[in-house]
Amino acid sequence: MEKIINVKDLTKVYEVPIKQGFWKSIFVSKNKELVAVNKVGFGIEVGESVALLGPNGAGKTTTLKMLTGLLYPTSGDIEVLGYTPTDRKREFLSQIALVMGNKTGLSWDLSARQSFTLFKTIYQIPENIFEKRLTELTELLDATEYLDTPVRKLSLGQRLKMELVGAILHRPSLLFLDEPTIGLDVVSKRKIRNFLRYLHREEKTTIILTSHEMADIEMVSDRVIVINNGQIVFDNSLEKLLHNYQDKKYLTVTFTKPVAIDKLSKLGNIIDSKELTATLEIPREKQGKVMARLTEKFPVDDIDVRSIPLDEIMEDLFAKTR
Repeated sequence: MEKIINVKDLTKVYEVPIKQGFWKSIFVSKNKELVAVNKVGFGIEVGESVALLGPNGAGKTTTLKMLTGLLYPTSGDIEVLGYTPTDRKREFLSQIALVMGNKTGLSWDLSARQSFTLFKTIYQIPENIFEKRLTELTELLDATEYLDTPVRKLSLGQRLKMELVGAILHRPSLLFLDEPTIGLDVVSKRKIRNFLRYLHREEKTTIILTSHEMADIEMVSDRVIVINNGQIVFDNSLEKLLHNYQDKKYLTVTFTKPVAIDKLSKLGNIIDSKELTATLEIPREKQGKVMARLTEKFPVDDIDVRSIPLDEIMEDLFAKTR
């Protein structure tokens, strides 16, 4: 497969002022270096859907901004679609799109349709193709009724839908997303995730995503690149990441009456407990034996078995790489 992104030894260092007394800070300023990204390297192929994950301050958003040309790297090499992103060439910009959940790319006082008409001119989209594309995208996102409402009057979920429509009107081959579902309600999150999956599967759009929402990752991405302390600590399929934690199971047990937690703890590590429910972490190979003991020794009403949630897997991975 053809690589759409090539990154080698990518580094970004910020100069951060050191706090001093008022007069010292005026006459003798001192800075320290903060390494946000440290010699990161990876490649992304055409048609992949990749999640950049990491805790706050890990360097993932900085990496995303360097890939789009918004930030200059301190050192290293980046090639995206055959271009150097910071050159910001028209041919490069016409093939990418960036949506940031906490920032707007649409004019605040115009309606979304008015902004889209401007985009049509910028990207030289023929009128008939533009109208067909706009109808298709707004119907997919259930957002047609908001087209003529000023952006400032839209809710966060409505605005983000319009941001996505505006970003992909020109059919970019590469879509960058930074926290695309931040602050949204459950219904809006589901609609946007399904829409992004549609773009990836049906239009073969290459997607690079950063998010703290683990459901975003599970529904949209097939590959995960985990960054911590500015370095890559995992780069493989989401399936492989989940497989690494398949040796454990969570049993959430509902009881018909309260039970003694100290007796229950002999069967597994208690993750959570309430008056009539408890969640135990157990080795996968002991699942059958533990479930038999539970039903034999305790007043069990129901048992729910699940794998370790992705957010807890990420938390464990971050803890191991501090």
